[in-house]
Amino acid sequence: MRLIRAAAALVLAAAALARAAEGAAAAPPVAPSAVASPTAPVDCPPEPQPFSPEDVAAGMRAATDSGFLWKATRGGATVWLYGTIHIAQRAWRFPGPHVLAALKASDAVALELDPLDPDTLARFQRAIVRRPGSPELPAPVAARLRAQMVAACIDPAALEPLRPEMRAVTIEVMGGRRLGLQPDYGIDLFLAQLARTLDKPIRSLETPEQQAALLVSDDPRETERQVRDLLDELEGGRGPRILSRLAQDWHAGRLEDLAAYAGWCECMDTPAQRADFARLIDERNPPMARRVADWATPGTTQFVAVGSLHMTGAIGLPALLKDKGFEVRRVDFADPLR
Repeated sequence: MRLIRAAAALVLAAAALARAAEGAAAAPPVAPSAVASPTAPVDCPPEPQPFSPEDVAAGMRAATDSGFLWKATRGGATVWLYGTIHIAQRAWRFPGPHVLAALKASDAVALELDPLDPDTLARFQRAIVRRPGSPELPAPVAARLRAQMVAACIDPAALEPLRPEMRAVTIEVMGGRRLGLQPDYGIDLFLAQLARTLDKPIRSLETPEQQAALLVSDDPRETERQVRDLLDELEGGRGPRILSRLAQDWHAGRLEDLAAYAGWCECMDTPAQRADFARLIDERNPPMARRVADWATPGTTQFVAVGSLHMTGAIGLPALLKDKGFEVRRVDFADPLR
């Protein structure tokens, strides 16, 4: 991707937050979800369907493990690291037996942000809505953006309260609906729900303000660049291809292909794009690893779930915890439960 905001875990988390905020009483009236436009094409993807209690029970029974799971131990503390995807197909929503057992065995659950916390949602949305002085787009770029909203079956009025970068990001994320990938089915969102059901405390590894600052800019030139990059992806059809490959890598547990993302994403052709990736992924990993290590006191077990791109390479969370003295091993889902 030219600008990886819709592919990187950060942006998919932001989309899940925005989607979840539709039902949060404390959230301001911003609804960056798929809203059918009167002029929308007839091939609009279906809206996500709610889960009945029977659907949840059946889904939990039939669930198989997807994604990436590591067990890290140090000094009598255990950390389960789980790489997620923030938009997913309906059948992927439920954790399989290894992931579920790790979560149940944990004293607390840590996520990038808690997507169900009203205060988190309200703070995040305050940071991404338009306000006096927020950069706007030149008219030709704004027209391109509006055309992509209509093509994606999104009512432009639904995104009007958002800053331009978030409008573009939302369009690209919602483009995954034609692949069956919905923010409503996001893994982190369900883990937050499940943690509440199991009465597990939920910790946030970052703040809403930190995440929002990575998504929007007060520099009009930077705002325009980000939107133009995403529009180039949308108009060129690259976005869905990358989303599909990321999703299938997650579902099949193809860590090697995910780790090679920079080589096939077509998103790091310029210094600015490479700096975007470093800022959105690499630079966030050391602070998250420090927080996880600080929480890992003797006799505790924690379940840490973050976007899967944060788990790869020498600066991924498994490697960073190993550098901090943890013994780290990836869990093979084919192994019997212990």
